[in-house]
Amino acid sequence: MKLNNKKEKPENATAEEEVQIDAPEVETATKEDDNTTPEEDKTEVNQVEELSAQLNQAKEQYIRLMAEFDNYKKRTAREKAELLLNGNQKTFAELLPVLDDFDRAIQNNENTEDVSVLKEGIDLIHKKLVEILEKMGLKQIDAVGKDFDTDYHEAIALMPTEETEKKGKVIECVQQGYMLNDNVIRHSKVVIGQ
Repeated sequence: MKLNNKKEKPENATAEEEVQIDAPEVETATKEDDNTTPEEDKTEVNQVEELSAQLNQAKEQYIRLMAEFDNYKKRTAREKAELLLNGNQKTFAELLPVLDDFDRAIQNNENTEDVSVLKEGIDLIHKKLVEILEKMGLKQIDAVGKDFDTDYHEAIALMPTEETEKKGKVIECVQQGYMLNDNVIRHSKVVIGQ
């Protein structure tokens, strides 16, 4: 059996009259449920105030955390930009002595007629440059006499050979390849025996 708790509304009642008809039911329902003592009212008020204070505290913590996170994002973006701009500073500082050596070689070149002295100076500068680059993690890729490997070599030509041990091996390196910290930055351009 279905009970209908709604009051019958007049057919020509307006929306305002409908609200007024339903409103007394709500008031009576709250009066019937309002059997609380003044002490219970105080504890409910205290609980509401306590919950309100906890909510305000949680909101403040949330705002602070969001501000900290925003500051963190800005700081890391700024540090990343600085790193990109100044990241090569150490590399250039390491290479400056080589540039100084080239400047001295050019100045001495004007006063020297002996070609062997110039050759020796260039060899010393080259050796110093290679040492600096190796210290930074740069290594040459050994190619000649090794098996052809596409991870390290780029074939630019095939050379027929009658020696079977040279077939599939690198016969000549046209351009030296390099690795930086075990990552290939330039493949060796090589001629392969066929």
